[in-house]
Amino acid sequence: MKRNHPVRQSMAVSGLLLAALFLLPLAVIVPFRAELFDREPPVDETEGAPFVSGELDARTTLKVLDGDTVVEMDLGTYLVGVVRAEMPASFHQEALKAQAVAARTYTLHKIQSGGNHGEQADICTDSTCCQAYISEERARANWGGDADDYEAKVETAVKETDGQAILYGGVPILAVFHSSSAGLTRAAGEVWLNDLPYLQAVESPEETDRIPNYYSRVEFTAAECKEKLLAAFPEADLSGPISGWLQNAVTDSAGSVETVEVGGVTVKGARVRSALGLRSACFDWEARDGKLVFYVTGYGHGVGMSQYGADKMAADGADYREILTHYYTGVTVDSYLPG
Repeated sequence: MKRNHPVRQSMAVSGLLLAALFLLPLAVIVPFRAELFDREPPVDETEGAPFVSGELDARTTLKVLDGDTVVEMDLGTYLVGVVRAEMPASFHQEALKAQAVAARTYTLHKIQSGGNHGEQADICTDSTCCQAYISEERARANWGGDADDYEAKVETAVKETDGQAILYGGVPILAVFHSSSAGLTRAAGEVWLNDLPYLQAVESPEETDRIPNYYSRVEFTAAECKEKLLAAFPEADLSGPISGWLQNAVTDSAGSVETVEVGGVTVKGARVRSALGLRSACFDWEARDGKLVFYVTGYGHGVGMSQYGADKMAADGADYREILTHYYTGVTVDSYLPG
């Protein structure tokens, strides 16, 4: 037993040495454990740095009605959301810049004319009332793998046109726009009640083979068509054969229906388009097998800038100023600050 004592003593010493070897690094590391091992706050990799507006756009603060909530943001931040929503980010950069200036001008015109929301808000995110708007998060989800490039293009379009507006007589115009026309845009008076000197018909270089649903076909049963038309035109007489419900269409130079008789009542083609949910007022129709079949060209009201036409002009080398002064008659493009 006594002969084993040195062995046990030696093992004890070895154990202490091993423990020291393991514990010594911990003694050094523990005081700095937070710096070495603590996780940093998570980074949202779906969005980049927040957009910073240019000097002129940053001076205008908007009250934007988004659903039931009013959100305050500067003009540039709002415009980025509008351009994301209103024009495909795959379009050429000069087309996106033209869209940014058109959207800025439309917004300034809304502010100066009193808009649709009184003191509650300057503008809203409903495209049927004002302009469409989409957040960066939602846009990125739609864009997928192109999100970084597309967001950069949109932000660049807004920032590089900082404060630029389309002016007629020194005042921002009603800068309406649409997706695609039927080779010619339409004058405002052909679509709405009042004509405007800067919203006149001009040629539009659409590339029809690359525009989704440029030509569309819609058919309605007699019952469906009667319900929709009478809801919009209750004074119409649709008691006769379906083939006679729409007659005597008058078309403009672009081939769009300017006026048409619905059950004996003369109405704007734009109202028929709205009543039936057609993609544009450039339509023809026929009665077939007890149904009305409509053949439609283009998308939108056809007034102002055609977005696909703008992209074709950009592809051919036009800059945003050339695009805008082509689609809006007699205007200038210059810096503008609301008074």
